[in-house]
Amino acid sequence: QVQLVESGGGLVQAGGSLRLSCAASGIIFDINTMGWYRRAPGKQRELVATISSSGSTNYADADSLKGRFTISRDNAKNTVYLQMNTLTPEDTAVYYCNARILTNGNRWLNYWGQGTQVTVSS
Repeated sequence: QVQLVESGGGLVQAGGSLRLSCAASGIIFDINTMGWYRRAPGKQRELVATISSSGSTNYADADSLKGRFTISRDNAKNTVYLQMNTLTPEDTAVYYCNARILTNGNRWLNYWGQGTQVTVSS
């Protein structure tokens, strides 16, 4: 059994910062890509950023994200982070962690966290 547990969400004023964390636990032999997605009210879930096991990053092709969000990971802790700066009300969403994990039975499976709410007030 594998679990992804997010933390770090909350309420912040516009212009503020938050750092999300997502820790993977359970039967884990290896982790490939990890990433963050978000779903704003009334919208579909969208990619925020991903990071490979070697540290290569990919950000959603959205001008609103560039330069404000930074994804990173600690492979020793099986944890991925999302540093979010200069937050705006448009960043309000439930943020989900995702990871591709080699687990029991020599299978690569895709896992999701339960989500953490980020609310940015104006």
